[in-house]
Amino acid sequence: MADHLEASVTLPSDPASVSAARTYVVGTLVEWGLPSDTDVADTVRLIVSELATNAVQHTFGQSPTFTVDIALDRDEHLRIGVTDSHPRFPKRLPAAVQQDNGRGMVIIRWLTAECGGKVRVRPTREGGKTVSIELPWILPPEPVPAAGSQEP
Repeated sequence: MADHLEASVTLPSDPASVSAARTYVVGTLVEWGLPSDTDVADTVRLIVSELATNAVQHTFGQSPTFTVDIALDRDEHLRIGVTDSHPRFPKRLPAAVQQDNGRGMVIIRWLTAECGGKVRVRPTREGGKTVSIELPWILPPEPVPAAGSQEP
């Protein structure tokens, strides 16, 4: 594989774009060698869903689009970032018993940490922000056929 791979998509800040972002990222990772039926792929799906949902819900119409960037460096580090044009950084909200939302960053941080990764939030030059995760890139081992069995 190449030393560095990148992919990017810009989507409208619309609830339907959350699914499109998730599909785009997982499809790209499949092209880069990650099977879509792994725990890592499921974790990435959830993280991207939370990042994209935050970009749609918490920009209050001030970011008409958001961009999802994916980068794989030297088959070692996967970075996924979601950039919007709203200047406000995400805040951790207290977890009230009846609260239906506001836990996205907690979920993102927990899942990323479980995978041995890290979360960053940085301002953009244009006045918005990028929320990104970095995970170690670990492909599952190829299945080894059992002794005496034949591959189809």
